[in-house]
Amino acid sequence: MFMNELTMVQKIVVWLLPVVFAITVHEVAHGWVAKKFGDNTADRQGRLTLNPLNHIDLVGTVLLPGILLLSGAGFIFGWAKPVPVDPRNFKSPRKDMMYVAMAGPISNLLMALGWAIIARIGVSLADVQAVALPLIYSGIAGISINLVLALINFLPIPPLDGSRIVAGLLPERMAWQYYRLEPYGFYVLLLLLVTGGLGLILGYPMMLMQALFFSLAGLTG
Repeated sequence: MFMNELTMVQKIVVWLLPVVFAITVHEVAHGWVAKKFGDNTADRQGRLTLNPLNHIDLVGTVLLPGILLLSGAGFIFGWAKPVPVDPRNFKSPRKDMMYVAMAGPISNLLMALGWAIIARIGVSLADVQAVALPLIYSGIAGISINLVLALINFLPIPPLDGSRIVAGLLPERMAWQYYRLEPYGFYVLLLLLVTGGLGLILGYPMMLMQALFFSLAGLTG
């Protein structure tokens, strides 16, 4: 049940809401946790909202997911405009920043669980296909995009969230040296994507997590 039978227009309709919410909530989660630790920057700039128009990045939210979907790449990911966070407002900048970073991918895992519940409802309504199929297909898309975003962002490649978590655990001098890799992080990620290395790194964890969440959704067996 991987939506191979859907037309391209149907796939776009199915993926649109899960992708937008996955990317938007991820960024809002960063800003919300930052506010809890004393930084109101995102809130002052109106970024603590689920209105996707406040978060859309033309490339990361629209073009890249669209290209991946149209090309049949087999996976979709993207990003929104990063919410502004000023660690100088934290009592313990590196430690607090670690928790702020964790909030994004954790929010994706929680959303994956939410989409699994939606798909489960669809499975329970299997006799009413007009209702069941949209719920099931949206659930599959929601699980998939959120797991991809969570796993990618847990990678310890600056400036991904995983690098902030690692930096928070390192001694201060080592963390500073680690942050110096940030200008090259995007190119490393792009190289992994183009060469298929990203699939090799994330393929097995993604398979295990999809199996778990699809099982919760009643989509296996």
